[in-house]
Amino acid sequence: MRTRQSCHTGLYQFPAPATTCPPHHLPARAEGTHLVRHLPHAAAVAALVLGLTSCGLFADPEQDGPALTAPAGVTAQAGSATSVHVMWNRPASTADVVQYEVYRDARRVRRLPADRHMADVTGLRPRSRYVFTVRARGTDGELGPASRRVAVTTPAVVAADRTAPTRPAGLTGSVAGGTSVSLAWRASRDDKAVVSYDVYQGTTKIHSVGGGQTRALVTGLRPGTAYAFSVRARDAADNTSPASGTVRLTTRRGKDGASAGTGTAPSGFRASSRAADGGYYVDLAWTPPDTGGEVPAYQVFVDGAQATTVMWGEGTADAAKYSFYIGAEPGERHRVRIRAQLPDGTWGAFSTERTVTTG
Repeated sequence: MRTRQSCHTGLYQFPAPATTCPPHHLPARAEGTHLVRHLPHAAAVAALVLGLTSCGLFADPEQDGPALTAPAGVTAQAGSATSVHVMWNRPASTADVVQYEVYRDARRVRRLPADRHMADVTGLRPRSRYVFTVRARGTDGELGPASRRVAVTTPAVVAADRTAPTRPAGLTGSVAGGTSVSLAWRASRDDKAVVSYDVYQGTTKIHSVGGGQTRALVTGLRPGTAYAFSVRARDAADNTSPASGTVRLTTRRGKDGASAGTGTAPSGFRASSRAADGGYYVDLAWTPPDTGGEVPAYQVFVDGAQATTVMWGEGTADAAKYSFYIGAEPGERHRVRIRAQLPDGTWGAFSTERTVTTG
């Protein structure tokens, strides 16, 4: 279970780590700053500056643009005994990125253009452990920070294995939004074991999941566009099955949450109010959507307006929690809902909207 505390109260409490402050205006009610007013003058000024700076309200005039960030949501899946499929989340914008670099045990093994967010690393040894990281390179040649380290062990190769897995059967698909679709199929059979499933768009491999999975969320598509998908199974000896049947889908028109399907929405969303520290907080809980990767961020909306963006960080969770300050007055009603950022950088569908009352 993953819990986050809001830095919405950046003016009157220290921001919690691994969060971002709200991109909109500061809390409207002046009583939100009551802790600052009780500090000595110098300390109050320092706290005020810290809060404003942490929320990005004071910009450094020396900075030309945002610094490169580490690629998020990096995963590594053994495709066979000698190959690994590395993927990472597509950022909301790649304007400052010219290429991505994939590193194996600190050695660069692949370079890819900024519009790519996956790579196959081949020529590996069976039954070997490898650690992968990904870094972005900027337009000025600067190399950004490394992503988290992801370890993977290639399976053993079976001698004289020339039998390919059976064709994945029963491929079905549904449109999950303007930029994503969901695919599902029945498991293939192999005389040894299926190591991975590769998803193809036409004749191009665009996604890969482990041999124990029979569904995938494909993101990074164009709204209002027709696509044809198929799936192939692969074993440790790199034997590849015949392609499954083809499923044809057309993504919805529009962008982001306006066209996102309900399959990308957080489920089981709950919201409750509690009193603490002379004010009221809202506690949220939900089950993250199954995006086929990590959810890098969530947006929280209060009364129809975006209240804050929470950077969720690395790792997966079956359940999530988040708390934020809502105000000091009792008896106030607020409507709350959230949505998740998808691996392609767009925003998924909204959760069910909940109403909370302070006091």
